[in-house]
Amino acid sequence: MSLFHSGRKAQAPNFSQSEFRTALGMFATGVTIMTARTAEGGLVGLTVNSFNSVSLEPPLVLWSLARAAASMLAFSTGSHYAINILGSDQQALAKRFAAKGVDRFADVAFIDGVGGAPLLVGAVAHFECFNRSRYEEGDHVIFVGEVERCAHRAGASPLLFHGGKFYTEHPL
Repeated sequence: MSLFHSGRKAQAPNFSQSEFRTALGMFATGVTIMTARTAEGGLVGLTVNSFNSVSLEPPLVLWSLARAAASMLAFSTGSHYAINILGSDQQALAKRFAAKGVDRFADVAFIDGVGGAPLLVGAVAHFECFNRSRYEEGDHVIFVGEVERCAHRAGASPLLFHGGKFYTEHPL
């Protein structure tokens, strides 16, 4: 039985792009920095909060990137990338990797992971991924990574993002 209704289409949205973005911002997320290397060995990285688990067997994760992103070529053609989950003390790093026109890796400590993807020192977790598949949807590309290695710092507090602001975790 198919979940898709042949020939049917979604109704046109009754909201603006700005309203949609604001509503999406009400979903609290963690903050990650995706990192990779270009074919020439250069470093690329950007702040992303569209990260999610997909499967335990095999271990799969996903994230999305705007088609117009300057780093699209490196992420879409490279064999590996790393997902660095940020801790509560890494807000400045999140802002730097979201900024344009700056050297994002200047004075940033990292080690090379699988396929050379940078693992940021101090991150609360790392996922080293094989670039398994990509799906073009709307103005973004959804990347599915097969996790080859992962690690985490037990007890570390995450950096959170909600409503356009950063937060730190406080247990209830």
